[in-house]
Amino acid sequence: MTEEELKALDKEVKKLKRISSEWASQLHDLVEERLPAGYKEIPGIAQSTYDACQAWAEANAKLVAAQKEMQV
Repeated sequence: MTEEELKALDKEVKKLKRISSEWASQLHDLVEERLPAGYKEIPGIAQSTYDACQAWAEANAKLVAAQKEMQV
């Protein structure tokens, strides 16, 4: 992996982390402000939060592996 590719992957990981945090914030707001009346929103927001976190975890694992390769 080139240095440019590594930087691009790092940027992508940061973007995915921000998106995960935004979904987590929506989940938090649901819990704090709209429950119990908004209980029907739980599955959709929870799934989106999970998916965003999973995307971040996969990209982060690639980044960590690529960084290890660069150190060798």
